[in-house]
Amino acid sequence: MSAMAAVNGWWWVVGLVTIPAAGFLVRLFMLQHDCGHGNLFSRRSANDWTGRFMGVLTFTPYDYWRRTHAFHHANAGNLGQRGIGDIQTLTVREYRALPWRGRLRYRLYRHPAVMFGLGPAWLFICQYRLPFGLMRAGIQPWVSTISTNFCIALLAAALIWLMGLNPFLMVQMPIVLIAATVGVWLFYVQHQFEETHWSDEKSWNFQRAALHGSSHYELPVVLRWFTGNIGIHHVHHLSSKVPFYRLPEILRDYPELRETGRVTLLQSLRCIKLALWDERDKRLVSFRNARRAG
Repeated sequence: MSAMAAVNGWWWVVGLVTIPAAGFLVRLFMLQHDCGHGNLFSRRSANDWTGRFMGVLTFTPYDYWRRTHAFHHANAGNLGQRGIGDIQTLTVREYRALPWRGRLRYRLYRHPAVMFGLGPAWLFICQYRLPFGLMRAGIQPWVSTISTNFCIALLAAALIWLMGLNPFLMVQMPIVLIAATVGVWLFYVQHQFEETHWSDEKSWNFQRAALHGSSHYELPVVLRWFTGNIGIHHVHHLSSKVPFYRLPEILRDYPELRETGRVTLLQSLRCIKLALWDERDKRLVSFRNARRAG
């Protein structure tokens, strides 16, 4: 029996394991994330090489991603330092100043079908293949992306040789796409919520931005495990050196942090409509609310 026939005969098994497998891939990315912060092991070299290996499996060039992510941590909530390692967010004033084509592009970018459908696929399958944003930042981002691409190609070629192209795509692509969508959703809710905080460069403060610009995404126990407690994001931004398995201890020892930026799973669905930062009211608003306020 060919590999393709075997997969077709067991399609229901493949479907059954796809979501758990995507969940494990999300957790693997969270372990890679802690490597990037130097938290998983005591030695930096152990963190870096483990992160690079995981980056092949998560389709994420580790050294390039670590650099953009460090920029995100150093500037989250700063209106004057947007554009690297974050979700593009315009102010109401900036959006209104755009020509109609610019406003259309931004509305398409912010549409849920793009943000949580096409966007994750583009990010992990296409955008991470080159060091966008760091094209002129030295050789390291290029080495990171190209070497990761090479290792991904070798691993994919070996699997395709063993099972064939169609079975490989039928198994691998849904897992990667689901995990990518979950990852983008988590990152979105961690910073794009109703009570988030942004400020201009002059008044920006790291501690205030960390605690009030990042959410406490309260998830069920099983989802907390798969996501490596990353929902406790305000604490993570306040001290990124705390490893993922110690984050719940911070909430236990400092219970006042439980309600800071708290967003439940149900409440997070309302975040989808948020798209613009209203500088007057100091909050994220939808396109509709921005139009009414105008």
